[in-house]
This record gives sequence, structure tokens and C-alpha cells, in this order.
Amino acid sequence: MVVLAASIVSKNGKVLVSRQFVDMSRIRIEGLLAAFPKLIGIGKQHTYIETENVRYVYQPIEALYLLLVTNKQSNILDDLETLRLLSKLVPEYAMSLDEEGICQTAFELIFAFDEVISLGHKENVTVAQVKQYCEMESHEEKLHKLLLQNKIDETKRRMKEEASKIDQMKIEKNRGNKGGFMSSMGSGRIESSFSDMSISSGGGGGFGSGSGFGLTNDIDSFASKSKGRQPSSATAPPKGLGMKLGKNQRANQFLESLKAEGEMIVEDAQQSKLSSHIAAAHQPTDPVTLTAEEKLNVTLKRDGGMSNFDVQGQLSLQILNPEDGLIQVQIEAGGNPGVIFKTHPNMNKELFANENILGLRDPSRPFPTGQTGDAGVGLLKWRMQSADESMVPLTINCWPSVSGNETFVSIEYEASSMFDLRNVVISVPLPALREPPSVRQIDGEWRYDSRNSILEWSILLIDNSNRSGSMEFVVPPADSSSFFPISVRFSATSTYSELKVWFCLKSW
Repeated sequence: MVVLAASIVSKNGKVLVSRQFVDMSRIRIEGLLAAFPKLIGIGKQHTYIETENVRYVYQPIEALYLLLVTNKQSNILDDLETLRLLSKLVPEYAMSLDEEGICQTAFELIFAFDEVISLGHKENVTVAQVKQYCEMESHEEKLHKLLLQNKIDETKRRMKEEASKIDQMKIEKNRGNKGGFMSSMGSGRIESSFSDMSISSGGGGGFGSGSGFGLTNDIDSFASKSKGRQPSSATAPPKGLGMKLGKNQRANQFLESLKAEGEMIVEDAQQSKLSSHIAAAHQPTDPVTLTAEEKLNVTLKRDGGMSNFDVQGQLSLQILNPEDGLIQVQIEAGGNPGVIFKTHPNMNKELFANENILGLRDPSRPFPTGQTGDAGVGLLKWRMQSADESMVPLTINCWPSVSGNETFVSIEYEASSMFDLRNVVISVPLPALREPPSVRQIDGEWRYDSRNSILEWSILLIDNSNRSGSMEFVVPPADSSSFFPISVRFSATSTYSELKVWFCLKSW
């Protein structure tokens, strides 16, 4: 079997797309395709035409013809199988089955034809494999993105250098205008990290408890870093003196392109304000701070069922002053029999097992003090695993369905009454799109990340008023597997362990 060409022509004979798989002149292929409409009879049941030299195997697609031109020695059954596969690929890539839609996606169709037919012979592939081959990662694309990121980093570095130069010029000019009196100007940088997967709520005496949960294939706490400039520590120079700090044209172009791709760009003033708030929020003020944090990792199967449910928690201690280091902590472990607790090696295990008191084995030895990081000193860890699907605080159902030239996707969530969930973000992967998806109905807010092709569904709070919700959106025709896996992240103020801290005891 040898396929000479695969083409899409209109019923009046206009050639829209044609891919040749053997060496042949342009005049010959144009002559063969021009003769095809004249050979089609009226009322015939078969979909092939034989001439002296070639055979036409065709299939109507609305107002068009999908056409294979083969030699007469080819196996017509194989030709029909090839034609059937191509007829499934055309609606997958064409925006609409008319002349305009075919012409707009001509190159995508040609690439798909190349995956099906090689040197005139059919490859043993399926529609899903062809789509996968056409969407594989490109080394050149990765290199282009890397170069673009390097340019952005270089632009930011130059902006920092220019800012420091302008600050120095302002200092020098202000020194000259003051007649020898110099006003000091300072600039600094704050770098803070915070986790949306953990909550610490303070109570009386500086004790806090919280939990963090995530529902995905592999979830963990994530950190977002924001950097900004501190306000000047001295009086600003008089108006009209020095130079104004502004973004050059190239920097504006990079920032505008990032905004167009869905990136969140925070201006300098907002960054400085955000960094100040984050630094102040993480600065401990109580003499003793206890933080309980849980992380939930769940993997749910696409067709139902649960393959993994794992809860890991930790109780951490922060002490500011050395004189407060000689303490013991009275806790209540809760009544969940599935939770397994494990103390730090330096803790008194018998004291914890008998009285639920956390204290060092050597009572005269104080706990470490000072800034030991956001996590503090770990006193107690626990873990819980379960095969009970009712323990999952949030489940997701996704129903994609193709109708004509559109794919309708309906997603719904159902939350159990165990927890009130906060800052819920449901991330749905999408196939590569030219335009954002059309969201028809949603309970909450949505955002489309065009760079990663992800639709994010956000719900600020899920409580008894909205234990279930749904979203519906429409995209061009796509395979149902392209909308999985769906990842979910959220936080809550309750824990599975139901751990409670009652009070601290001074150990003399």
C-alpha cells in the first residue's frame, strides 16, 4: 500500500490542505486533485474512484471531502482504515469543519497526518497516541523559556543597580544642598515566607493550634516569597531634587508580557507593604508559643476509590527568653484511636505515657531558646493512615463530555461536615488552548493560568452553608484524560488528632 497524498478539498474542488508522502511534482498533485470533483458521481453508494493510474478514497465531512490518493496496487481495506483514522483526527484539531476552520489549523492537521502516514505507509497508532506525539515537549521551547527567564532576571538586576545608583546620587546631591549636613537614606530588603497550608491561631498564654491539609497526588506546604524595599529611614529630599526612579521600556515590555501570560505582578509599593506585614506576622511576641500542624496527603482514583490517605502532624515549641526554658507542657491527646504519637528522643517517654506531659528527660536542662525558625523545636509527632473513604474532607467529581465542536466539563465538590475549609483552590489541567475557557457557571471565583494551562477554582470558605458546589466550563474538543489529575489544596483550623494544649508547668 502506498498513499500518494492526503488532502482536504471543498465540494467545488478548492484544495484546503494537502500532504504528499512520495516525490511528485506540484503540477501532478494539483492535476489529480482538480480532476477529483469531476469524477464524483451522483447517487453512488461507494466512496472510491479508480482511474487508469490512481485510486481516490474519500469521505464526506459536512461541506468538505477528506481524500486519499493512492496507487491502484494498494490494499483498499488498509486505505479505508487509514481514512477512518484521519476522519477522527480532523475534528480534534480543526476549530470548525469549514474552509476557515481548516485553513486556520492547516499546520496542525499536516503534523497529525505525518504521525499517521510515513513514506506512504500507515503507522500503527491511535488517536490518543497521535495527540500525545504532537503535544510532546520541545527542547527548543524549553530553551526559549529559559532564555526569556534569564532576560527577565537580568532586567531586574539592572533595575536594582539603577535604583542603588539613584539613591547614591540623591544622597550626594542632598549633601551638597544642605551645606555639609548629610541626611542618611537607607534601603533594605525583606524576605519572608509563609505557608497557606498551615494556620496558627493564638490563644490565651500564647498557645496556638492549627492544621494544614492538601488533597493531591503529592502535596506539601509551599512557600511564597515576596521581596520589597523598606521605606527610607530618614526624611526624603525636597521635591524637585535628584532623579525619579522609573521602569525602562524593556522592563515594561517584560512585565506586560508576563501579565498577558497570567502571571501576578506586584508593584514595589505593594511588595514593601506585603513584606512588612508578613515579617510582623511571623515575629513571635509571646514568651512561649506552641504550634500544632497537620499535613494531609490523599490520592483518589479517577473512577472512584482511594489509594492513599496519610496524616502527619507535629507539635512545635518556641521560647523567646532563656529564663522561660525550664517548663513542661500538659496536653490532651484526643480520642482518635488511629493516631500514633511519637515523642522527641530527648523527651521523658514515661511521663508522657502516664500523664500526657511533655518534658525533657533531664528536668534541670532548659529547652532551646531564641529564634529557631518558623517551625520551632519539635516536641511531638503523630501519624494516621486509613482506608475509610469517609475520612476524606473533600471529594471532587469531574464529568467531561464532547458535544459537536465543544467539550463541556462539569466539576462538583462535596465537603464533609468534619471541617470548615478555608482558601480552597481546585486546579484543573486543560489541553493547550488559544483562548481562555468559557466558564458558564461557578460557585466561587476562577483564574486561568495560560503558561501552565491550568484553570484554578477558588472558594474562600466552605462551611455548613456551602458543603457542595459546582463549576461548568467549555473548551474546544479534547480527550477526557487531559482534564486529570485534578489537585486540591486548602487549610483548616481543626485537626484529626484533636490535640489540645492545656497549660505549661515550671520545672524547678
